[in-house]
Amino acid sequence: MGTKDCGHQISMSTPSPGEAGETGDWRTERPVLSSVHCLAVKQDDLSCQLCWVYCPDVCLSQGVPPLVDLRYCKGCGICAEVCPVDAIRMVPEDEAGGAPAPEEARR
Repeated sequence: MGTKDCGHQISMSTPSPGEAGETGDWRTERPVLSSVHCLAVKQDDLSCQLCWVYCPDVCLSQGVPPLVDLRYCKGCGICAEVCPVDAIRMVPEDEAGGAPAPEEARR
């Protein structure tokens, strides 16, 4: 029995990217995805996607592979923590070399 069935109302939040502006410049670390380890890539399917589900800033897009929009990523590392196969690692910005992420290069 869901809340609609019992007549109670609930409030739901539907976050969207950029609600707090472009917050990527706050970041000290960035997520880097290893396509070799990512379950979605290995299975060529929208399987897993835990990184997308748990991202509090909605800066991950659901896909194969999931893509990070670094304009909004604050570098919290939740995506790396929830990844069951450690396909995401957090890399310090100074080690990332300022190179754009693949999705930024396509823009």
